[in-house]
Amino acid sequence: MSETQRAIGVIPARREVTMLSHPAPRLTGEHQVLIRTLEVGVCGTDREICTFAYGTPPAGDAHLVLGHECLGEVLEVGRAVTRLRPGDLVVPSVRRPCPHPRCAPCRAGRQDFCATGDFSERGIKEAHGFMTEAFVEDEGFLYRAPPELRELAVLVEPLTVAEKGLAQAYRVQERLPWVAAEAPAERRGEGKTALVLGAGPVGSLGAMLLLEHGFRTFVYSRSPAPNPKAALVEACGARYLSSEVVSPEALARETGPIDLVYEAVGVASISFAVMRLLAPNAVFVFTGIPPVLPAIPVEADTLMRQLTLANQAVIGTVNADAPAFEAALRDLMRFRQRWPEAMARLISGRHAPERYRELLLGRAQGIKQVIRFA
Repeated sequence: MSETQRAIGVIPARREVTMLSHPAPRLTGEHQVLIRTLEVGVCGTDREICTFAYGTPPAGDAHLVLGHECLGEVLEVGRAVTRLRPGDLVVPSVRRPCPHPRCAPCRAGRQDFCATGDFSERGIKEAHGFMTEAFVEDEGFLYRAPPELRELAVLVEPLTVAEKGLAQAYRVQERLPWVAAEAPAERRGEGKTALVLGAGPVGSLGAMLLLEHGFRTFVYSRSPAPNPKAALVEACGARYLSSEVVSPEALARETGPIDLVYEAVGVASISFAVMRLLAPNAVFVFTGIPPVLPAIPVEADTLMRQLTLANQAVIGTVNADAPAFEAALRDLMRFRQRWPEAMARLISGRHAPERYRELLLGRAQGIKQVIRFA
């Protein structure tokens, strides 16, 4: 077996995006799993790392292998691995716990709530990603995907953003005494209105999840319809509205008071404009991370008064936990059964690794682009 393999990554010191010669992985621990990379999704985070806004190589390395949305196939397992065997399809999680004994979240396996900031993230911060031919991972950070999801499981990681965000919103709403007596969590959206900001993969998958939970769902994005994103979300039963056509003030007339906003666009101006439309007791969930830009005017006094008097909650959510990955695998199966044509259109193209430059550095096109390694 070769000592090196192809990998796509960045060399921050040289501001270079390149095809790398990366060490081939080997099992070194009894709980480890050797995985052949099948597909890796290209997302906005990968493209931002390629602008060198952030992205940190592991200690001692000059390069960082990209990629955190991955589907792989198990090739070999360590002797203590019990849940996986060769041939299984797996999806890896992204964040790894910090080393500090005092960090209660990381010690409890909830590194998505790390209190120190010293976590690592595959393909993003101090840990190589999955945009390579093979990798090794601990069994505890892998989730088995059923064979029926072979063509969709690369979407698990972006769906986990919505899964965790909605779970956190439901936890916040347990402050309302009557919520606990409502229908099961998966139908708590009945009779309520949700607004998704952004129609990219994270937003589109979030809209599907909200529809699955019974919400009357709107998607508010920039590009006017008709466009592929609008067609996809409307095929699922959501209503698409363009911010270039419908102002936030006009949006309120279309949606009425909004019980849940799921932000998946990373644009502060539109997010704070929409915050004024929240219903009493509503929740606004931030998931986007905007770039550092000049300050924008915000009606802070008005928003503060509204949030207080209407008992509204604004929360941020990042990364995902084990229940979110398990829920994403389950819900992708449901989406596949409920909206087969829409799900087939969500992945716009599958490409050879050699096309990495146009995918990472060129103009973003389609909905979700995937690099296929095998």
